[in-house]
Amino acid sequence: MRKAIILLGLAAIAAAPASPVTSLAGRYSKHFQNGMVDGSKFWSDDVVEIVPVDAAHAYFRAELAFYNGHSCSIAGVAKAVGNKLVYREKQASYDGGPTCRLTITTKGKSLLLDDGDGSCQSYCGARGSLSGFDFIPLSSKRPISYMARLKGSSQYKGAIDAWQSGKTD
Repeated sequence: MRKAIILLGLAAIAAAPASPVTSLAGRYSKHFQNGMVDGSKFWSDDVVEIVPVDAAHAYFRAELAFYNGHSCSIAGVAKAVGNKLVYREKQASYDGGPTCRLTITTKGKSLLLDDGDGSCQSYCGARGSLSGFDFIPLSSKRPISYMARLKGSSQYKGAIDAWQSGKTD
């Protein structure tokens, strides 16, 4: 009887869905040809990094490029909620806009970043958006080989400080 209980417990653990903290961890990127309003072309890179902080939280950083040289740049500590990572600031943006709330998950074969209602628009230029951004293929996922440098960055330290001081969930 005891063996059956142990086996059932192990089966439940094996059947449990992986936490997005670990399943999404890694570096995602896309290299693509971008353009300017004058018709000139240039190469851009979209990069998203996700690093576990603890069992329920992950650091993320997104650097995304858009038409005419516009971009989005955001970093923070997100909380695992179901199969998503959810980043939520507790105070309104500096421009008086809504409180930034960003989810990170997968959609089909892509990594999806979504602030739903444009609540994180202050992190983007005029032609940038975090609403339904799903252009980075999951197949681009790689382990992060520069972890010491990443954890020494001002973005990482700032995100950890904001989270630990209660400015974000």
